[in-house]
Amino acid sequence: MGLWSRIKRSFRAVFGGIVERTEDPELILQQTIRDMRDRVPELNNSVSQVMATEKLLAKSKERLETQVVDLDSKIKASVKLGRDDIATAYIGQLQQAQLDLQKTGQQLEHASLASKQALKARDNYVLQMQKRTAEAMQLINQSKQAKLQEQLAQTMETFNLGDDASTFNEMRDKIDRRAAAAEAKMQLGAASVDNQMQEIEREAMDMQLQDKLLEYKRDMGLLPSSTGAKTPEALPAQGETGASDQTRAVLEQYKSGTE
Repeated sequence: MGLWSRIKRSFRAVFGGIVERTEDPELILQQTIRDMRDRVPELNNSVSQVMATEKLLAKSKERLETQVVDLDSKIKASVKLGRDDIATAYIGQLQQAQLDLQKTGQQLEHASLASKQALKARDNYVLQMQKRTAEAMQLINQSKQAKLQEQLAQTMETFNLGDDASTFNEMRDKIDRRAAAAEAKMQLGAASVDNQMQEIEREAMDMQLQDKLLEYKRDMGLLPSSTGAKTPEALPAQGETGASDQTRAVLEQYKSGTE
């Protein structure tokens, strides 16, 4: 392959790609529709010219036919008057008129055929134009739909769903951890309250048992009566008395809280 051929091929490849990228199918189809519609007035003008020629030839034929009839009458009148010279002149005019009439008739036939063909061509073009216009409009709609799909695809590409999904998962895990920690704290708090309640109940039970024991001892005479003075041995220790008082206070507070 020669150098010039390679250069031409390179230019065609470069500029062909540029032209192809700049071509908008929708705009090109719309321009094609406009061009086809713009040709209709030109076709109508051409058809009207052909039809005008046909009408002129028809009028010329009609005039020549009238002239032939008139010359024939004049020839007969001249012969009757014995004017052979005038009759001869009219005969020459008649022959020329008949020749012109024959040529005009042939031209009129061709003009009539041309008019019919022009009208048919114009009608066929209009039908083809309507068909092409409908196809072009369908292609334009398809082009718009394809363009919309391309824009949607570009939008979906710019909207990275994976990053947002990872963010959602991360936040969900964080919230789950917080909820689990809060639930554990609530369980620990409830367990602490339960332990305190159990301890208070045990102390209250011990107090009731001690009181019942003292009551048995009094009934059996092992302890002085409640109205008399109490011996030091029967009295509880100081630490036990403080603990009992504290326990009673806690019980009173607990009862008032439950009420």
